[in-house]
Amino acid sequence: MLQISTHVNIPDSEIEIKAIRSQGAGGQNVNKVSTAIHLRFDIAASSLPEHYKERLLALSDHRITKEGIINIKSQGSRSQEENREEALARLKMLIQSVKTTQKKRKATKPTKSSQKKRLDSKTKRGKIKKMRGRFKGSEG
Repeated sequence: MLQISTHVNIPDSEIEIKAIRSQGAGGQNVNKVSTAIHLRFDIAASSLPEHYKERLLALSDHRITKEGIINIKSQGSRSQEENREEALARLKMLIQSVKTTQKKRKATKPTKSSQKKRLDSKTKRGKIKKMRGRFKGSEG
């Protein structure tokens, strides 16, 4: 059972875990042993609360298919058990990311003093640059 929060749990029967062979270069072990883990989780068929399902399906994450299935592949470790734990941890993090709602941002205006400071510094900088010009003396 994967515990998401104090009230939300996912039974192991809803998570499909399959061992596959790892990709990439490796020694003799890589061609013989299936150490990588391919995890599949169907959002719609799960026992997650509805607001979790809605937010997960609304996410634009490359791991979530159009059909609402989360695909996670873990092959970082040489151990199948470590890869399994990592895949489950990634699933947990993905689901926990939609647990809390973000507060709406309040649009704010800059203060009068900050506007005045900005304009004053621009004026000062302009005067400094103007002083760099050629000196126009009485040459004659």
